[in-house]
Amino acid sequence: MLYLSGIHALNLPCDLLTCGDWHTLGINWENIVLLESDDSIFLDYGIEKNRTIPFHRGKYNAANHIRALLDLLAEGKYSIAQGMKEDYICNDIYTEEIFQKVSLMQELDNWPNTDRFMEREYGIEWTEFNLF
Repeated sequence: MLYLSGIHALNLPCDLLTCGDWHTLGINWENIVLLESDDSIFLDYGIEKNRTIPFHRGKYNAANHIRALLDLLAEGKYSIAQGMKEDYICNDIYTEEIFQKVSLMQELDNWPNTDRFMEREYGIEWTEFNLF
């Protein structure tokens, strides 16, 4: 399934109780990139249907805020994902779900960098989760 993700998806409202990003007008909406969910270890997880994208006609599939961040981590775009916990998610009810999904990335080549990123974002919570 084709879907919008990354910084663009973080700037769309989603069904989660998360903050997302608030720079919608500062984003270049002309060159959106659609990803294929079958190419991801997350498959269709966190993809919402029938979303409107600024300056585009029609409806699109779009990642919710958690999925958008997972995609950024999988792509190694840590600088964009920085602030994940406090700025984009802003809700501890999703921490366990996020940890479970991020742990699926252990098979990816950039796992050591992802692990360090999560440790910086979540601190002792991530370290304790990794012990089990």
